[in-house]
Amino acid sequence: MRNLVLILGDQLDRHSAALDGFDPACDAVWMAEVAEEATHVWSHKARIAIFLSAMRHYRDWLRAKGYPVLYHALDDPENQGSFASELTRAVRQHQPQKLIVVEPGEWRVLQSLKRTAQQLGVPLEIRPDRHFLISVDEFRRHASGRKQLRLEFFYREMRQRTGILMEGAQPVGGAWNFDAANRRAFGKQGPGLVPPPVRFAPDATTQEVIRLVETRFPNHPGSLREFDWAVTPEQAIQALDDFIENRLPLFGPYQDAMWTGEPYLYHSRLSSAMNLKLLDPRLAIAKAVDAYRQKHAPLQSVEGFVRQILGWREYIRGIYWLFMPEYLERNALNATANLPDFYWTGETEMNCLREVVGQTLRYGFAHHIQRLMITGLYALLLGVQPKQVHAWYLAIYVDAVEWVELPNVYGMSQFADGGLMASKPYVASGKYIQRMSNYCANCRFKPEKAVGADACPFTTLYWHFLMRHEPAFENHPRLGQQIRNLRRLSEADRAAIRKQAQELINQATS
Repeated sequence: MRNLVLILGDQLDRHSAALDGFDPACDAVWMAEVAEEATHVWSHKARIAIFLSAMRHYRDWLRAKGYPVLYHALDDPENQGSFASELTRAVRQHQPQKLIVVEPGEWRVLQSLKRTAQQLGVPLEIRPDRHFLISVDEFRRHASGRKQLRLEFFYREMRQRTGILMEGAQPVGGAWNFDAANRRAFGKQGPGLVPPPVRFAPDATTQEVIRLVETRFPNHPGSLREFDWAVTPEQAIQALDDFIENRLPLFGPYQDAMWTGEPYLYHSRLSSAMNLKLLDPRLAIAKAVDAYRQKHAPLQSVEGFVRQILGWREYIRGIYWLFMPEYLERNALNATANLPDFYWTGETEMNCLREVVGQTLRYGFAHHIQRLMITGLYALLLGVQPKQVHAWYLAIYVDAVEWVELPNVYGMSQFADGGLMASKPYVASGKYIQRMSNYCANCRFKPEKAVGADACPFTTLYWHFLMRHEPAFENHPRLGQQIRNLRRLSEADRAAIRKQAQELINQATS
């Protein structure tokens, strides 16, 4: 064998650089399902299933195209459960002259592959991931010499570089983003009838995977009863077209809104397909921009969607590879509490958390504001240790791959990197949740109250967070108003809040 081409579970790109120059006469593709990837964090059953099903569909596509595939199934009796052990077994059996892989999406996996190849004495060629619109090295050049890294500057460069939503040197519509117009709530009437996303009934391959996951990982969190995710490129494109047609027009103004019993609203459900490399981000951007050109969707919705892919997604990947592995050790706010048990069960009196965690366990999905301003905000206000928050997010969502999940959690959600990625901690009281959802209407806690039996824990902990970190943020340009509001509280009010907050922390994290 000349080359053994390694395809990892989040690299299911039919145009992968790993396949360049492939010769079926002397090369082979290697793919392995390993228990290690489901258990190094306590993965949601749906997360395990989407990876395995998408991998098996990709394997079948490769074989139909004439690629020889060495496939190590999870239930193979000889499978020893780790990338290192399975790759070692394949190399010793087939004696390839070289290993080829596209850049992995996780530092841990990259180090494992390098170490294993070195131990086996086989050269490892790491090829760039063409799925992304900018390389790791190009992002490093963008970051070089800058005192601060900020999405806005990177996003403008990407717009100029690609010409997307540009008219010459100027942005279409005269502004780089329309975020201020994209913060509407539904009001008391609710969202009304929102077209549900297209669902994909599990085929025979997916059904086989579901049975395997239920048998092999029965005690893992989450449910597979609602599993309907895209697991092939054809399904991913169908999901994209459905989003463009039915939900993109109102995605912009309502992308921050939340509503009971509505897990998807106007969101796309495309991140899992994109992160598995089933869907090319260029195609998603092109179809969204075309919807604007055809006057099917307004600019504020299209720009908001484009910014998430062309801006945010590329930006956080750059952050991840620029600062790993040291990034994982950051804890700028010295948070040490344990993650509450209800993050794994949804069993809590707080209706917003019960709704979002319950939805997450049922579907493996929550949209970005539910993640940032419900589950993430509560962990931040409690002072939960960042690694525990990271492990939960990586485990619980079907779209979670570490390069995208970790910077979102450490930088955006928990401010664990001290402002390296985002300019401020995203802290708010229960009043924000009341404004952006109807969760508070069905909750015994009152978002306007910080003390008392019916005080909203978010509000109590919000003031407590500001008190704990007042010296660090008193001169912060984006938190100044919140600190000034804090200083209007009397000493008696502060003492009462401290007492109630500490009771909440002890109860939730002991």
